[in-house]
Amino acid sequence: MRNEILNNLDNPKELEKLYRENKVSFKKEFNAIYPEMQHKNLQFWYERLHFGSEQQSSDGKKEIGIVVILAIVAGLLINIPNITGIDKEIFLTRNLSFIIFPVLIIYFIWKQKLEFKQWAGVCIAVVIAVFYMNLLPQNNASSSINLSLIHTPIFLWAVFGYAFLGEKNKNLEYRIKFLRYNGDLIIMSGILLLSTFLFSAITMGLFQLIDIQIEKFYTQYILIWLLAAIPIMANYFIQNNAQLINRVSPIIAKIFTPLVCINLFIYVLTMIITKKFPYQDRNLLLLFNVLLIGVMALILFTIAETASSPKSKFNLVMLFILSILTIIVNGIALYAISFRINEYGISPNRIAVLGSNLLIFINLLKVAYQLYNSIFKNEVVEAIEDSIARYLPIYGIWAGIVAFIIPILFQFK
Repeated sequence: MRNEILNNLDNPKELEKLYRENKVSFKKEFNAIYPEMQHKNLQFWYERLHFGSEQQSSDGKKEIGIVVILAIVAGLLINIPNITGIDKEIFLTRNLSFIIFPVLIIYFIWKQKLEFKQWAGVCIAVVIAVFYMNLLPQNNASSSINLSLIHTPIFLWAVFGYAFLGEKNKNLEYRIKFLRYNGDLIIMSGILLLSTFLFSAITMGLFQLIDIQIEKFYTQYILIWLLAAIPIMANYFIQNNAQLINRVSPIIAKIFTPLVCINLFIYVLTMIITKKFPYQDRNLLLLFNVLLIGVMALILFTIAETASSPKSKFNLVMLFILSILTIIVNGIALYAISFRINEYGISPNRIAVLGSNLLIFINLLKVAYQLYNSIFKNEVVEAIEDSIARYLPIYGIWAGIVAFIIPILFQFK
């Protein structure tokens, strides 16, 4: 690398190529070369490589400190049942989302330097949700309470999105950035989770070889702390290694888009041939909602690279076919939900499924329309992202209604 830099001091294009190929090695060799010789291009590269480095170093140390503190806070929160003796299953069922999201919210309150009225509103929303969730009656047979348990994390996710976006919460481009961040966070958390379990299995296995059983101690005092720290640690890696992480989600989406498309086509064809439609199966209707969310995610992450891809037309056509198939499946689901309401009347589950299904259905129709325009009228693909971004607050509001209002309307039944 040293000789290549020296041989190309008057070739800016080649220097840029060397830098992009191996940034770490380039910077290391450059720092060794710079004090030894004077050259106008070296001065430029010095400023480029070291601009704001002292401030970044200071902020980086502060960020590490904050991440460590938040990881400890998450560990303390997840250990509340061990500390207080309350039922662990009940606590985690109602409060797992309050271990994950508030820690991330605090990080972004600091990161975005939110004003008092902004972070105070976020904190009040979280505190109200905590008290509401833990004051709900203990009734496992209650549909409305179970819906609240499912939708409260979605509501907290929306509050987290507000903290993440800060003053740019109305900017559609930044809303898309938030959605992509969530994909990266899930992937990185999954990698850390697998790594944690692998490390734990090796550790306990090594001690078993010398006849020392540490499973109980390790699980209660080490593993649980590691698991609680995963979301904030995953967030830290994403924030500081964006160039490595943000390429993964689009690649995964591009792999699974044709697979899901083929799968849905076979599924719809099979339903038509066998004339078996899911009118009676409630669980299948809930599964349709998960499918819709998954398809929206595939569209979003595939679009991330479509504009610059030489196969952009093919990708858009594949996404359009996928959206049409999903609209057909969703139409069947809406008919099935209407059938159940007509046959058995209104219930908390049916209202929640119908509402979320309608919201995603309308959103998907708009996305399909934008995909059509991009394919046949050569409109910009950013319009597709905007169609998704505009609906984010609506999903958050609906989650809040299902989590906090529907249980009250149905008297916690």
